[in-house]
Amino acid sequence: MKISIIGSGNVGWHLGIAFENHHHPVCEVFSRNIAKAEKLSEMLYKAEAKTDLDFSESEAELFILSVADDAMEDVCSKLILPENAILAHTSGSKSLEDLQKLMLIYHDLPVKCAVFYPLMTFSANKALDLRNVPFCIEAIDDETEQILVDIAQEMSNTVYLLSSEERKVLHVAAVFACNFTNHLLALSKSITDNENLEFDLLKPIISETFKKALKAEDPADVQTGPAIRNDKTIINRHLDYLKDDARLLEIYEVLTESIQNI
Repeated sequence: MKISIIGSGNVGWHLGIAFENHHHPVCEVFSRNIAKAEKLSEMLYKAEAKTDLDFSESEAELFILSVADDAMEDVCSKLILPENAILAHTSGSKSLEDLQKLMLIYHDLPVKCAVFYPLMTFSANKALDLRNVPFCIEAIDDETEQILVDIAQEMSNTVYLLSSEERKVLHVAAVFACNFTNHLLALSKSITDNENLEFDLLKPIISETFKKALKAEDPADVQTGPAIRNDKTIINRHLDYLKDDARLLEIYEVLTESIQNI
């Protein structure tokens, strides 16, 4: 299937390369920044870099909409697609209905709307094996759904059919598991840096924490630390240390209470 990528961010970058690795040629890459579009298109066999959203003459059958949620309406308002093209967004939080409404408002020809959501954190210039990445699929009709399932199954060992509501819940859970967890690690490093201690000293305990959590049926079952033990002496000692940093103090108190009440 011939595919075009709308958006040259991290998700579009990884998907574009993966599509071609599985014999789905990428026809065009769109970005408002021509340098970004050209950089990705150079990684592909014969893709054209574009800064306009007129795809009316495109040979692509599937258009992957990989832009920020806040940019989706602006992009859709300018998007011109061939009749009966498949347009699939990659958002974890935008619903299929959101995309359908935008296309009804801004597009004259019929378009088959869908969702092609890879549940993963993507980083620029960091190779990632998509076989271990779950793909969440949703589509306006069974035929479109099957097309996307077939493509996803070529790339990944894990493909799910999820509704927009289920995907939204999964995305919220992913923010806690990935984004918030990473932020806590960053805060941990800031604490060690402030005292000229090596963050590397924490890496073994971080690694063991993740191993235990992933192995457990419920991560709550392997929770350790002063909060779960209700060790008030240690907790108060920590709070006293953090008293000059209101942000870290609040985070510590909120998480301690959450652990104790789970």
